[in-house]
Amino acid sequence: MATETQVTKGKNPFLAAVITAITSCTLLGLAITYGWLGTDIGEGSKFCEALRGDLINQPANTWSNLGFIFVGLIIGYQGQKQTELMDGMVGFFACVVVLLGPASAAMHATGTATGQNLDLTSMFLISSFAASYAMKRWFDLTKAQFITTFLLWLAAGEIVLFAGVTVPIVLHGGNAVFAVGIVTAVLLEVRIWHRNPSRAVARAGMLTVGSLAAAFSIWLLDQGPWCDPNSLIQGHALWHILCAVAAYFQFRMYHADSLNNQTSEVSEAN
Repeated sequence: MATETQVTKGKNPFLAAVITAITSCTLLGLAITYGWLGTDIGEGSKFCEALRGDLINQPANTWSNLGFIFVGLIIGYQGQKQTELMDGMVGFFACVVVLLGPASAAMHATGTATGQNLDLTSMFLISSFAASYAMKRWFDLTKAQFITTFLLWLAAGEIVLFAGVTVPIVLHGGNAVFAVGIVTAVLLEVRIWHRNPSRAVARAGMLTVGSLAAAFSIWLLDQGPWCDPNSLIQGHALWHILCAVAAYFQFRMYHADSLNNQTSEVSEAN
């Protein structure tokens, strides 16, 4: 267990998440107010909600991103007394989840190309973490190797994004890279679980995948039969909320896996 001394020496994931939330939200607020992100070209209009033309283009799709910030703060708070879990990367993951909120809101609030790039970059952050952390545990990578792998996944997403590749169903190459990262993570997590089975890990993993599946189903339907541009309830906003829920269950899976490994190590030692 982490001691109080360890927490006060800069290993407090909750403090990291709070600082990330305040900084990113403040910057986004200033960017929206002063037009730092560029010209509104209607980005986000394909996600059904009508563009209001106000300071916040798509209110439902924008404010629903608060779910990511809330969940990131919860992850940081719950992880602050056990900072050694997840190989000491609870704070890293909490900050990644927090950043999903302001980055996605940047597109839906402003309708700018820069906002869209920020939205996709945040998606690459979470999928890159999921894939890289699974690879770290499966291949027993060092932290330096994990960081390198994480950066390579992130770079791949950015390269495909700026290449302008279009892909059926998921709209463009950026979404495809995100999906590949998530699928890679799921396949490796299943293999990791088989190596050291745990009901708690399986339950959290199933809840993560179930939340993502429900979110993606709504994401698709919102671009078709469920689309009502003027409704206060938007399918894409529900996608945001369910993805935030999935991120929380993802953390619970990592947490349970870390505890399971600690128990196994103690049993082997005895």
